[in-house]
Amino acid sequence: MTRIDEMKLLWNPDPEQLKQTNLSIFGNKTAQKYRFQEDDYESLHRWSIENPEQFWEEVWTDAQVICSKPYRRVMGPAKMPGTPWFEGSQLNFAENLLERANDADPAIRFTGETGKQIVWTRKELKTAVARCAAGLKDAGVQKGDRVAAVLANCPEAVTGALASASLGAVWSSCSPDFGISGIHDRLGQIEPKVLITVNAYHYNGKEHSCLEKIREVLKEIPSISKTVVVPFTDSVMPFEQDEEDWNEFLNREEEIPDYEQLNFDHPLYIMYSSGTTGLPKSIVHGAGGTLLKHLTEQRYHGDLKPGDRIFYFTTCGWMMWNWLISGLACGACLVLYDGSPTFPGLERMWHLIDEEKITHFGTSPKFLGAIQKSGYDPSQEHELSSLKAVFSTGSPLPENLFEWFYEKVHPGIPLMSIAGGTDLIGCFMGGNPTLPVYSGELQCKSLGMDTRAFDPQGNSVMGEKGELVCCAPFPSMPIGFWNDPEEIKYRKAYFERFPGVWTHGDFIEITPRGGVIIYGRSDTVLNPGGVRIGTAEIYRPVEAMDEIVDSLVVGQPWQGDVRVVLFVVLKEGIELTQELTVKIKNGIRAYATPRHVPEIILPIPDVPRTISGKKVEKAVIKVIQKEEVDNTSALANPESLEFFEKLRQSLVA
Repeated sequence: MTRIDEMKLLWNPDPEQLKQTNLSIFGNKTAQKYRFQEDDYESLHRWSIENPEQFWEEVWTDAQVICSKPYRRVMGPAKMPGTPWFEGSQLNFAENLLERANDADPAIRFTGETGKQIVWTRKELKTAVARCAAGLKDAGVQKGDRVAAVLANCPEAVTGALASASLGAVWSSCSPDFGISGIHDRLGQIEPKVLITVNAYHYNGKEHSCLEKIREVLKEIPSISKTVVVPFTDSVMPFEQDEEDWNEFLNREEEIPDYEQLNFDHPLYIMYSSGTTGLPKSIVHGAGGTLLKHLTEQRYHGDLKPGDRIFYFTTCGWMMWNWLISGLACGACLVLYDGSPTFPGLERMWHLIDEEKITHFGTSPKFLGAIQKSGYDPSQEHELSSLKAVFSTGSPLPENLFEWFYEKVHPGIPLMSIAGGTDLIGCFMGGNPTLPVYSGELQCKSLGMDTRAFDPQGNSVMGEKGELVCCAPFPSMPIGFWNDPEEIKYRKAYFERFPGVWTHGDFIEITPRGGVIIYGRSDTVLNPGGVRIGTAEIYRPVEAMDEIVDSLVVGQPWQGDVRVVLFVVLKEGIELTQELTVKIKNGIRAYATPRHVPEIILPIPDVPRTISGKKVEKAVIKVIQKEEVDNTSALANPESLEFFEKLRQSLVA
């Protein structure tokens, strides 16, 4: 029996509800028009990648993209990078998010960790955007200028981003939990004209001040001529020169945004790579491509409809925040939360679902794993009846969490594990309301994405592990990297391995039924005895064990080969005994192969992670090999590396 055969069928769509999904309606209408098989996702996906010009035009038409000037053609010569899209069109991203529903409809429902709540209608959001845009104009912001932010996940962040977009300025945000270096390493590259920041934020029951570190950052970024401070907490701090209170900044008379009409590929966002191996890459995304990609994922793959309420647990430093706010373009209401997801207790997010009637809830395997390990049973403590879908991303979702979700959270909705990245501000593969859910498997390849698995020779493979690639251009490819006019960094990042093909840096397997299994980053691949092993193949069985809270695995160069070293964070009160060590090794061997079994297993207090929650195996290997870690400011817990320095001697002996 293969691993595919062992994956359990956990959910099937109701046949009647299936017919009412956006995806079914769009797919069947398109199938009738272009004469391919109806009610068949595989046929729709194949048509979408074989006919990209027609597909993206159908998305544009079906989603009713608002534009002031029509396109001359959908797609120019197909090349990667550099394919032109919707040439001649003029549109505004903010207009497409704000003008999608009645003014009286809800736009934002915010809850803070302290219990603070804000509810805005579409009209109130539009007014705030108009007044913020007027303030930015008065500060000298023009089309193409950068507006930077260090903000909590709050209504003011949405306001700032859409005000910036309405003017044709470029928005770039960081989370307030970034340190001085983390903020400067990102925003210092792009020479912003205005900075919007919170005075402080709450996390895990504590208030954390921001203005002191912001003022240090400002000394290093001379391009910032004005700083606007959002009084997010009740702390009172005296303002310095060139600092303005947010409420004063919005104290203007404008009621309706003035939407600047811009080319399809006009810069919208500057996003950043994790930066754990050097200065973060500044990735520039265009307005039109971002809009179409998010409409495709949310309307069709997520089945997001007018009146729905969409939530993602995220900060403004992660691309899922940018993805989340695009829910406005589907006519949905954004549910925002800022703070710890488990303060004051494990029930916080589940209460939020019931209180806010969330229909689409976004989270991570780390959060779901923590709830599962705690023994907390959401289905017994909460109704969760408003839910239509749950999204999970940030790392591969293991089989045991799929099964736990359907037993302890909700048996009647799709659990959509989705995967992509900041690089494309979207997904290569993910959820599907018309397909079954199997444990450990992403349901499908995303529409319009020619996602494949390549072997080392560049051959497309099915049913075996390979490099995640995309073989055809798509509208949300970056329009470039900042300060990379010759596209040297851009091409090296994605097109060096297989010229003309996007190489993403993950190991995947495409299953015969069209689903996808993720095996982890290919740039942290383990290679003992010449056998390539994805780290997720070890994390899955290890983190399913009750005794283990978290884990990290690396391949350590050793005596002319590579040996697998596993570090585990143990549940409180548990020790790494010989018996537990044998259990871990046997579990890995049974799940994978003898090659996957680590030679060494060691306990650690914490796993180093980026601020967006990704494990950083590379940094640990550098510490073990006594190499300098280039950018510890990119880590949420840089102090965790100190323990590996203490372990170094035992690992090299």
